[in-house]
Amino acid sequence: MNLNNLKPAKGSLGKEKRVGRGEGSGHGGQSCRGMNGAAQRSGYSHKKGFEGGQMPINRRLPKFGFTNPNRVEYKGINVSTLQALSEKIKGTTITVETLQQAGFINKNQLVKILGEGELKAKLDVTANAFSKSAIAKIEAVGGKTTVIE
Repeated sequence: MNLNNLKPAKGSLGKEKRVGRGEGSGHGGQSCRGMNGAAQRSGYSHKKGFEGGQMPINRRLPKFGFTNPNRVEYKGINVSTLQALSEKIKGTTITVETLQQAGFINKNQLVKILGEGELKAKLDVTANAFSKSAIAKIEAVGGKTTVIE
């Protein structure tokens, strides 16, 4: 036993204060609940976002615009990325699984091939969508595009 690992005996540091058990507890009177109002009474629970009667922030802020619930979001992959990937894996076929294994997309992301950059390798590309410029660049070097439905 050393001075650096001394601890008080279990239970020797006093007890938790019991709320609502009279003046002798140190929490008598209102029992830490304030003066009057709903929060002082038993059974009180406030709604999510309640700010004590002040107008809540979700009602103070303006609402505008429209969010389309049927929006389809694609992860864009450029043709230049496909060129670099084909050089790295030494293959001519690039699929969604290939892009996933290379770390360009996550498991459930949809892929759209975009036409930014140059393509020199003849590739067979399979993706969820293609831009017109990407199709033109892939087919210009003799490649093939396949759309997944």
